[in-house]
Amino acid sequence: MSKTYYIGTFIHSLTLTTLEIVEHGIICVSNGIIRSIQRMGEDYSESDSTLPPSAFLQKLGHDNNNAQQLTIRIIPKNHFLFPGLIDTHIHASQYPNLGIFGKTTLLEWLNKYTFPLEASLTDPAKAKRVYRQCVQRSLRNGTTTAAYYATQSARSTNILTDVLIDLGQRGFVGRCAMDSDLQPKWYRDESPKAAKDDTSACVGYCKEADQSGRVRGIITPRFAPSCSRDTLSNLGRLLADGEQDGLLCQTHISENKNEVELVKQLFPECSSYAHVYDVHNLLTPRTVLAHAIHLTEDEIALIKSRECGVSHCPTSNMALGSGSLWVRHLLDEGVKVGLGTDVSGGYDVNVLEAARMACLVSRGVAEGGKGERSKISVEEALWLATRGGAEVLGLGGKVGGLEVGMVWDVILVGADEVPVDQDGEEAEKMLNGVHHDHDGKQTKIGGKVDFFGWETWEEKLAKWLFSGDDRNIRAVWVGGELVCRK
Repeated sequence: MSKTYYIGTFIHSLTLTTLEIVEHGIICVSNGIIRSIQRMGEDYSESDSTLPPSAFLQKLGHDNNNAQQLTIRIIPKNHFLFPGLIDTHIHASQYPNLGIFGKTTLLEWLNKYTFPLEASLTDPAKAKRVYRQCVQRSLRNGTTTAAYYATQSARSTNILTDVLIDLGQRGFVGRCAMDSDLQPKWYRDESPKAAKDDTSACVGYCKEADQSGRVRGIITPRFAPSCSRDTLSNLGRLLADGEQDGLLCQTHISENKNEVELVKQLFPECSSYAHVYDVHNLLTPRTVLAHAIHLTEDEIALIKSRECGVSHCPTSNMALGSGSLWVRHLLDEGVKVGLGTDVSGGYDVNVLEAARMACLVSRGVAEGGKGERSKISVEEALWLATRGGAEVLGLGGKVGGLEVGMVWDVILVGADEVPVDQDGEEAEKMLNGVHHDHDGKQTKIGGKVDFFGWETWEEKLAKWLFSGDDRNIRAVWVGGELVCRK
């Protein structure tokens, strides 16, 4: 059995408020699973990596049997291993519309920008082009798992499945079920039966195309106003039938106040937006509810009792003027919460952008009268981006952390250190993206994050959270496979 040993700094969330930072660690990975973790003292150096594998392992006190099958990776200075980021809500089909929302709010935006773009992806070449760019960009930003919405078209949705399998990202792929007259006639399901059959076909396609289970189908009623009662009921039955296989459901809830009012008009027999989903058996521990900004206390209690997860999408919420989620309240009530980029309501596929926006929005909520406790810390934001997302997507204990038995879905994060004696010319080269090492070798600088050497690891993490971008993601592994390297 081949093994890879990663030597250096690793960081991950232990709890919502606690990060574990190990500066001198050794993690053994084989077949994509973490087999052992050792927290060491400063009893090794980078020069040790030149030793034969058997000698190196012997120095560290490890069994050196089958040493010829070993690979040793030394993590460079100012770099660290971190769990892959998890995006619990993203529309791959909307990727070309990043940043395009004009002066519209949610319902206007759907008709003006979103539905026309999604409908155009019945063209297989166009769909593949859009999906590949979206997924590649997501991977480059360190997202190892994502829950995707595709389009109403089963054919287009299956192309997204193929792209995920090809590029190696872990993901959930959902065909948007939508048969109500909220959508134009040229972009909706023909009937409740068609909505169910096409959804079932897409879930089956994922099973057949990727028997490893890395890419899975997910039931996706777009949102309550998009679906007839019969379609919601049909999808509820599909969800129940898929319980043994761990089949998930994703949808939107209470994103916009006008949307909430529309639901009241369309479903007068129900007491709330959440109740609409509940009466159709769509609220389960395997349900992901995006946004959830304007929930009532009764709805929060219902969602908690059904053990649903919430995808917090602060970037999109701000961009579309939908409102500010009081995420601390959901956490205090025991609701599972992760982060979503909600492309293209959100303007960036980077989960890190959603994490920092979650911090900033929480400060506005605190100043708006909810109190200091409402503020989300760096530690909490990073937990939401990893462990929280894993719990929401039913992957808790499998991904989102660095523990023995967990899958090696991991990113290598790094930044450059500003030279001590840089003159004006050297400083200009750094700002232009190049600097010289002491041996004269030119290397690329890692984005906007500058380390000066005196920062603690807690301070380095804060710098990465608030200033980091895809240039700081140096490598990405999913299931032990290197799927992105820079």
